[in-house]
Amino acid sequence: MRHLTLLSGVDPAHPLDALFVNAPLRDYTERPRTNDYTLPVLGMAYIATYAKHAGFNVAVLDAEAYGLGIAETAKIVNDVRPRWVGMNLLAPTYEMSARIAAQLDPGIAVMVGGHHAKALPTRILADPRMRNVRALVIGEGELRVAALLEDEQRRRELPQVMWRDPLLGTTGTGVADAKTQALMLGPDINALPYIDRVFLPQDPYRAAPSVTDRRLAASRCAAWLTDAARHGHVEANIVGSRGCPYNCGFCGAAWSANPDVKIRVRSPENIIGELDALHAAHGVTAFRFVDDLFLGVREVIYEHMQAFTDHRIGDRYVWDATGRINILDRLRDEDLDILVANGLREVALGIESGSDRMLKAMDKRINADMTERVTRRLLERGIGVKGYFILGYPGETREDLDATVRHIRNLWDIADHNPGGIRASVFEFRPYPGTPVWKTLTDAGHDPDALLAYGDVDLTQDGAHESMRQRDEFNFSVGIQFGDVPLHEIRSTLAMLTREQHERNQAGGLGVAA
Repeated sequence: MRHLTLLSGVDPAHPLDALFVNAPLRDYTERPRTNDYTLPVLGMAYIATYAKHAGFNVAVLDAEAYGLGIAETAKIVNDVRPRWVGMNLLAPTYEMSARIAAQLDPGIAVMVGGHHAKALPTRILADPRMRNVRALVIGEGELRVAALLEDEQRRRELPQVMWRDPLLGTTGTGVADAKTQALMLGPDINALPYIDRVFLPQDPYRAAPSVTDRRLAASRCAAWLTDAARHGHVEANIVGSRGCPYNCGFCGAAWSANPDVKIRVRSPENIIGELDALHAAHGVTAFRFVDDLFLGVREVIYEHMQAFTDHRIGDRYVWDATGRINILDRLRDEDLDILVANGLREVALGIESGSDRMLKAMDKRINADMTERVTRRLLERGIGVKGYFILGYPGETREDLDATVRHIRNLWDIADHNPGGIRASVFEFRPYPGTPVWKTLTDAGHDPDALLAYGDVDLTQDGAHESMRQRDEFNFSVGIQFGDVPLHEIRSTLAMLTREQHERNQAGGLGVAA
């Protein structure tokens, strides 16, 4: 019975066609987790939802959300014995996924996908622990996964689906005509069903009230906002687009790493329909857009904000989104005011560094002055900012690192004099296969095996601890010094900034930065 309670979306009355497994970040039998929130696996939920609509009995086992160990995860899969197991392969969790796959009953077919599968398909198919893989799906999987569940032999006609012949040791790849390939690799995202939240054990969720919520309640005098200020919003994560036109050196979504991905944005009506559906079904009043483009293209912003205004979204909901600094810098003051009126609560910005030299090396198309200008304009309007920063990027000097520390403290000072707040999330650089910087590093002679040796970052010796961060999804390192500053100094700086942000959160009631 415990197994069934962990399988999100399963119909226990019928055989299980597929179980999609999100591997844990660590083997939690060795060290229990400290945080109680994980990012929802939206991509996996999209695939499960589409398969369910196609008539298949599918479920999701989010081993990370439940803090499961490797052996327990494999045992659950073997006990429920689905026809297929699907796994999303990510660089930091690949080893966990491979160890789970190695323990699965050979009678269970395995399909894999995700950024890591796309970046290193032949390496994965050659891994003896992945011997049960019968389909490696590169790119967006909804249509092709459903086709595989219907008939495994269809893999020969499915584009960008690979497999390894266990007898001959050769690799096969599906072939399709141009029309089928375009449809399969870039489905119409407005035609896809909304994510069935039954597949997400921690989304929607009740979030603790923040200073931003209380400020919004005071300024807008809306009853539902006042209630949210007291008790917190019911929040949900949502995707508004797929693909990215930018080429940040460290990012797996960079356009140079994804030439097959057609950039698509959901229509305003389609997005608003999902907002209203989530509100009706779950009482959701706060949304987080986690894709790159919602506040990353001016034309998209104008189109969506007009629709949000027409539907009075700002009177009913609040929302957060990722944003591009260079795009926000070009918006007029009245454009930012419209965003506020339409419910914008916080923007996540990839600030990354306070050094213009490093920002150029990352191909960010921004500079520190631009970041300061955009942050100030947002904070003046009460819009919160969540800034991401990378320490230890290849080529970083001590002067570059010091510039980033000064930049963060300068942004904190700006926040102290404005209605909006800022949260600084600081991470140590780690390379991901398939990113532009990965090729730079391997061309320079770095061993791919060493670049893939992800391990925990232990900040406790520097006075920080994981409970300060609450979410440690990205708290990994490969233990290599890529810039001029020694690794222990990078981590000491990271711990210092994390501790200072934590203290600011506690003093200002902002919760925990993540």
